[in-house]
Amino acid sequence: MEIFTIGFAQTPAAEFFGKLKRAGIGRLLDVRLNNTSQLAAFAKRDDLQFFLREICGVRYEHEPLLAPTQPMLDAYKKHKGSWQDYEEKFLELMAERRIEQNLDHERFATTPTVLLCSERTADHCHRRLVLEYLAAKWPNVAPVHL
Repeated sequence: MEIFTIGFAQTPAAEFFGKLKRAGIGRLLDVRLNNTSQLAAFAKRDDLQFFLREICGVRYEHEPLLAPTQPMLDAYKKHKGSWQDYEEKFLELMAERRIEQNLDHERFATTPTVLLCSERTADHCHRRLVLEYLAAKWPNVAPVHL
């Protein structure tokens, strides 16, 4: 089963929504902790929900279970913490939250799903960590970064 990821930073809306349409996405899981910032432009929660439905026929869902905590995010972003520390803490958080048990595996198998965060690439983004964690826990997960 393919599970996709996408970021929106520095991405024109036409490119962003085009990628979702070409991939045949049916559901977008917003894994951001803060999804209502004015800085998110077209990816602000309410606007994104509207655009996804109208442009792509995609269902929007916010999934805070897959977001870092505010102190964790602040330590990395505001206080310039290391990616390695952030990654270790976030992996521990996912294990504590037992995300593999608390997410509906069947919905991922039946509905093409994309994990959304702000970072343009998945390299240093927690959406990649979520996907890798799930791939280690669930059978036959094929990560696709859009």
